Amino acid sequence: MKSLIRTLYLSVMKRFLISIPVISMLMLFSFQPFISVAQEPDRDLFEHQLFIQNGDTLPCRILSPIHFSTGEKYPLFIFLHGAGERGNDNEAQLTWGADLFLDSANRENYPAIVVFPQCAADSSWSARVRKKTADSVGNYRFPMQSEPTRPLELVMNFIDTLISSGIVDVKRIYVGGLSMGGFGTFEILWRRPQLFAAAIAICGGGNPAGAKIYGKNFPIWVFHGAEDPVVPVNSSRIMVEALKEAKARVKYTEYPGVQHDSWKNAIAEADLLPWIFEQKKK
Repeated sequence: MKSLIRTLYLSVMKRFLISIPVISMLMLFSFQPFISVAQEPDRDLFEHQLFIQNGDTLPCRILSPIHFSTGEKYPLFIFLHGAGERGNDNEAQLTWGADLFLDSANRENYPAIVVFPQCAADSSWSARVRKKTADSVGNYRFPMQSEPTRPLELVMNFIDTLISSGIVDVKRIYVGGLSMGGFGTFEILWRRPQLFAAAIAICGGGNPAGAKIYGKNFPIWVFHGAEDPVVPVNSSRIMVEALKEAKARVKYTEYPGVQHDSWKNAIAEADLLPWIFEQKKK
């Protein structure tokens, strides 16, 4: 454990400052007791972290592999939350999805570094602009020439920092998100098209032009509720068609009768984690 903490902490400090309100939180990873099946998931197993760069802060919660071994490299999964979980409490982003990774069987079967960053309340994971009227791309415009939002930029920089620590398997880096995080997923894919081994996007959307940039690089699983009143299902359908045209390995699951909370269905998919963690860059 000391070797892991020292390696990651020193790597981070060489490039950025991490500030933690409690001194014990200086450890990016700590080993916690094994959770029995009968217990409720303990979200405190996700360590509190603050990633600070140039005065901007990205709150993060990080789950370590349950049986960490010095010298071994682990898959990295980044999960981007929805608009309702924005803020700076470093808690709300665990509302959806965290329990899936905390499941004791999943931690045993899929040892990985899992990061849940939190987006600032006044920002977003993507640079989309809402339009007054819908068009073929949905209700949003996606200016690909723009700079990433600061929260998304911080996420990309934090991924780079974790990679530089030497504990990440660079052939097994995954990203996913729901709603606002689904939009952020589609955006980070074209901004970093060579980084990921697989992605999942739940009730989100994006610029279909981006599919040509990353479509052939890794498989993508898209989810949406057919009756979504917040993010129209057409947003995902358009992206799926664009991915197919780009010769991507895309899976699409649409839930009849389901509204915006399709993440509940997606997270409950028995094949979700097996599918994600079997993907590996060549």
